[in-house]
Amino acid sequence: MTTDTSAAGARTMTLNMGPQHPSTHGVLRLVLELDGETVLRAQPQIGYLHTGIEKTAEAKTYSQAITLTDRVDYLCPLSNNLCFCLVAEKLLGLEIPPKAQWMRVMLAELTRLNSHLVWLGTHAIDIGAMSVFLYCFREREEILKIFEMASGQRMMTTYIRIGGLALAPPLGLFERVRKLMDIFPERIDEYERLLTRNPIWKERTQGIGRISLEDAIDLGMTGPVLRGCGLAWDIRKAQPYSGYEKFDFAIPTQTGGDVYSRYLVRVEEMRQSVRIIYQALDGMPEGPVTADAPHVVLPQREKMKTQMEALIYHFKIVTEGFRVPPGDVSVSIESPRGEMAYYVVSDGGPRPYRCFIRGPSFGNLQGLPKMIEGSLIADVIAALCSIDIVLGDVDR
Repeated sequence: MTTDTSAAGARTMTLNMGPQHPSTHGVLRLVLELDGETVLRAQPQIGYLHTGIEKTAEAKTYSQAITLTDRVDYLCPLSNNLCFCLVAEKLLGLEIPPKAQWMRVMLAELTRLNSHLVWLGTHAIDIGAMSVFLYCFREREEILKIFEMASGQRMMTTYIRIGGLALAPPLGLFERVRKLMDIFPERIDEYERLLTRNPIWKERTQGIGRISLEDAIDLGMTGPVLRGCGLAWDIRKAQPYSGYEKFDFAIPTQTGGDVYSRYLVRVEEMRQSVRIIYQALDGMPEGPVTADAPHVVLPQREKMKTQMEALIYHFKIVTEGFRVPPGDVSVSIESPRGEMAYYVVSDGGPRPYRCFIRGPSFGNLQGLPKMIEGSLIADVIAALCSIDIVLGDVDR
């Protein structure tokens, strides 16, 4: 903490918030210049969590790189799996079976619910609404149990694979998902009864962290932050992928551009995710969950015991990988935080020549100074939490 004196004689203070501050949701450092309790300037300092995932992916086969994508954003690993696999499948020209596509949509929306629940619980606890955290994590635990049932892993599932899914859905999975969806709307109502009309919550969020639509677009902000400024832009509707064009859902928007608007957008997004999951369950096609591509997709274990070709393919895919035709492809999807894009260049080998990730958290963080400069320091954390960053998605 330092104190400066300007030419006019006014004294300002430079305050370092983080990188270990518990409410920065990761190792983010905010350098704030204060005049009393008013924020004059704010500068996010990033890079404390740099993992080198993009460069590491270039040293891995395409199948091995999927495990890295899980760790880009630990709150939506399946979304990262999906985006990377869509890029590889586009380069390979693979046709994904309908059941795998519908399963991917269902898993992506469960991931959105999981992420929004963590956001709502931690956002509320940062502002002082302690109980909401416990309510949100009650439902999140059930979602993680569903992921574990399908893949054997609660968080870093690597369940979406190039060509489809890692495993066929186990018996009882769809019934368990439906059972959770049957109670989820009333649980969302419960969150809203605690917060939406709560005068203290509204006092701490309405008019706080405001940003205009023009500034949000100029700074590359996407997702609920952009929709909270009034723009109905959602990749699932604008550029459908993985069968989303077959699903009926709305794009929630608000026009306030403040913390409260972003809260309302995400709450309604949870309702729309439930709506999509119901459609996926009701219309789930029959058939395989992997493409007919033995040179890319690992063979079933039972076939390896009786068919020499299956054993050879398994050995080659695991030890050498598979060659991908040369070219470059970029694919965007709508992650819980906004527009996520993977750009991959192939030189015809079994490893990506170049892998670039456009994470939504990095773009959304650029808007934080606009949101908090001129406001009180007491509102900084509320604004920061409302953009829902994950530092692994910022730094990579």
